[in-house]
Amino acid sequence: MTALHHALSVDVEEDLLPLSALLRQRGIVHRVFEEGGRQVLAVELATQVEPVRHLYQVWRAGGVRIELGDKGRSVSNPLPVNWRDAPVTLALIGLSVLGFGLFYLPLLNSFLPLFTFSPFTIVQGRPLFGTLDGEYWRLLTPAFLHFGWLHIVFNSLWLWELGGKLERVTGHLNMFGLFLVIAVVSNTSQYMVSGPSLFGGMSGVVYGLLGFSWVAPLLQPAWRIQPSPAIMLFMVGWLLACMLGVVEGLGFGAIANAAHLGGLLCGAVLGALFGLISREWAQ
Repeated sequence: MTALHHALSVDVEEDLLPLSALLRQRGIVHRVFEEGGRQVLAVELATQVEPVRHLYQVWRAGGVRIELGDKGRSVSNPLPVNWRDAPVTLALIGLSVLGFGLFYLPLLNSFLPLFTFSPFTIVQGRPLFGTLDGEYWRLLTPAFLHFGWLHIVFNSLWLWELGGKLERVTGHLNMFGLFLVIAVVSNTSQYMVSGPSLFGGMSGVVYGLLGFSWVAPLLQPAWRIQPSPAIMLFMVGWLLACMLGVVEGLGFGAIANAAHLGGLLCGAVLGALFGLISREWAQ
């Protein structure tokens, strides 16, 4: 393991084994060793230092109980992902709510064409689309646009569920980078298939985080972020239902299937890369 960051320095007689077991369970790569007559707990990522210190303080204050099972695995009162642990994910949800407002609030409607993949104007009641023409922010911003209550609620809940856990494990900067890459790939995939049209939503990113969360732990088992088989079955089943036209036929409107599939594949590739790199660094 290289480039360790000191998170804790405690008395050598203090038992950090339960905390260490819980950190392993949460996918936080770390090491405990003695240095200068003190017991030091160091983590792989600098962004994990403060969350580990916070967890240690909560544990010592009795806010979370950690016990070791027969096989040395930690058993605890689980703490939900705190908003302090996932500011990037929270910001993405906030911007998505703002994008929802661009579509639904009359005062903000005029700003909507600034954030679509292709700029457009309304001519005789129909949208007339233009080209990017150097406005490269449009590769990203459609991810924040949402066109219905079910759309924004569904994406926000899954973004918090998947993104919050992933950000806690990989760090804020990595989470932001993953969003940028997955959003651009999923939006561009949809444009390549549908051409100039009005599309948007964070669901391409959600599927990217799903792919990342499934593949990365296969290569880096310390990252306990893999969704349950039931969640994977539901999400992949929903994707297939959308691609087969079932969801659209039920009256849910047009579905950006290419964005979903492009995001999923992009996230899976990134998960393989990140998992492999993290495993190599940990050796």
